Amino acid sequence: MDFPITEITVIVGVAILAFGWITTTWMRIKNGYPLENSWGKAVYPKNDQAVERVKLLTQENAELRAELGSLKDRLGNVERIVTDSGYHLTNEIDRLRDTQGAN
Repeated sequence: MDFPITEITVIVGVAILAFGWITTTWMRIKNGYPLENSWGKAVYPKNDQAVERVKLLTQENAELRAELGSLKDRLGNVERIVTDSGYHLTNEIDRLRDTQGAN
């Protein structure tokens, strides 16, 4: 049995494809995904809100990197203190002092 393709079937098919394309584009825009041009290359919409958001994120990134660097320096100092032989000697003296005080 052959089913002839009628004009209505073609129109309904084109309408479904168009609706799908519009829905997909709307979902990409809503969720922040880039759109694509006819060659498949990403096209990012330019608006003031997006530019401002990028500036804020860049500033926050710089602040977090500075804080991370500071924390690395502090951790290095703590490691140096803990691995220092004087620190171990002080702990042993305190431990002996505590055990003598308990007797």
